[in-house]
Amino acid sequence: MRGRILASLRGYRIEWLSRDLVAGLMLAAIAIPGQLATARLAGMPPETGIYAFAAGSIAFAIFGANRFMSVGADSTIAPIFAGGLASIAVAHGHDHVQLAPLFALLVGTVLIVIGLLRAGWLATLLSVPVTTGFLAGISIHIVVGELPTLLGVSDEKGHLLVRLAHVIGQVPHANPVSLALGAGVLCVTLVASRISPRIPGALLGLVGAGLATALFHLETRGVSLLGPLAVTLPHVSLPGLPGMEEIGRMVQLALVVAMVCVMQTAAVASTFPSDEGKVEDVSRDFGAVGAGSVAAALIGAFPVNASPPRTAIVRESGGQSQLAALAAVALVVALVIAASGLTAYVPHAALSGILLYVAWRIFRISEMRQIHRRGGLEILLVAASAALVIALPIETGMLLAIVMSFVHSLYIVARPYCVELARVPGSTVWWPPLPDAPFEHETGVLVFAPGAPLNFTNCERICAEIRAAIARQREPVKLLVIEANGMIDIDYTGSQVLRRAIAKWQDAGIVVAMARLSAGRARDQALRTGLIEAIGPERVFMSVEEAVRALSSSRSPGTAPA
Repeated sequence: MRGRILASLRGYRIEWLSRDLVAGLMLAAIAIPGQLATARLAGMPPETGIYAFAAGSIAFAIFGANRFMSVGADSTIAPIFAGGLASIAVAHGHDHVQLAPLFALLVGTVLIVIGLLRAGWLATLLSVPVTTGFLAGISIHIVVGELPTLLGVSDEKGHLLVRLAHVIGQVPHANPVSLALGAGVLCVTLVASRISPRIPGALLGLVGAGLATALFHLETRGVSLLGPLAVTLPHVSLPGLPGMEEIGRMVQLALVVAMVCVMQTAAVASTFPSDEGKVEDVSRDFGAVGAGSVAAALIGAFPVNASPPRTAIVRESGGQSQLAALAAVALVVALVIAASGLTAYVPHAALSGILLYVAWRIFRISEMRQIHRRGGLEILLVAASAALVIALPIETGMLLAIVMSFVHSLYIVARPYCVELARVPGSTVWWPPLPDAPFEHETGVLVFAPGAPLNFTNCERICAEIRAAIARQREPVKLLVIEANGMIDIDYTGSQVLRRAIAKWQDAGIVVAMARLSAGRARDQALRTGLIEAIGPERVFMSVEEAVRALSSSRSPGTAPA
């Protein structure tokens, strides 16, 4: 069991202690305003943000592997489950605050199962364009949701666009004091982040807004305040159980949130590894984040997630282990107990300013530019994912965005890149012909390279591409060499379709060979499914040139530009 817990403290050296304490202080400075703002985003009492941070940090320190990862209330998942739980609560007459702990338990259980199954590969199932798109959609939800508070006007229930139209109509009635406070906190946070990520801009802005409220009695000018925190020791209890229909909807929502947690935890682990150059098994970290959500559920909070900006602070401040996170928890709890009444002067608009900064951070405009410049039409995936999350209920849009990512990857496999190869002059290398470069073509020989695994989704397509290539040749094809380096996997359906096609080509007088079937699993599957038998073991070669030399009836290569 020793190898399973407190992994980041193994081999701890006393000289690391001062660095961890400094990192813990920096982490606490950005965690306090961030956790209060995220609790507001989740529609929960502000103190539950502190509970979530404490639960997530302590659980990850015990069970996690990464030395720097910070876990707590997270603004990426908060708007997802807040909207979903609110709709469930309204439909069934519950309070969504009471549903949040049970939901955290469900999310935590899913993540623990994923960790135990060592299913770290799940993090690769979402493409960058789809991820960028749904994060942009979430940022729009955050902005629209916080505008009424920022402007000091009434909010409107309903669809996002309805709420936006209502806010626009209320602009003439905006409270300039609330707007100035929120915009001031946003500007301070933005400027501080530009100067150095170590500067706790959000905390400085929050303190400044609180001082302005206390000195000038801004509550008398229509500024709504957070109020004092309800400082009580959280008691451990199991969440209450609603009806089966509510649980069913919550399970669906929990799967979506857990998928986002998997994606973000894997991204944090790969960006901030415990040891540079060493590949870590992130599955354990999934389970530890899940344990954090379970712990949060038991003390009445909501799901937690790994945080990229907080983890960056730990790393950049010199933190060496999860002791930094434990020190931050101690500092946050001590400060909240000692000064809980000071939050009575914190304007809600100030928290909105912090959340607008969060929305700006997750609206990855630089990533979108890169996708547009380098990804071509994949920018449409960004737009479609964002549109789904904006136009539909946020959890439904997220789910459809995830499905779209799967469909996109399936389309790529089902429509693989296939190319004819030619010989590089003066060599034995066969390569896709380049524009304006001379390549040698062997008379009567077609070398064809499918660039994908051969399976049920693409086998008909690959065979059709080969037939079209045969028909395009000026001279009748006598030898077809399938360059199979890209066939890293062969399933039964794909093998049977290709076998039938090979039989037809052989009946037409074409000799069929295969070269560079280098993947061990693909070779085993080709033998087991009878593909090698259909081709003939003697016509399977290690290189294209070997196949051409052994089987081509013509030895006179013709040279022509591709």
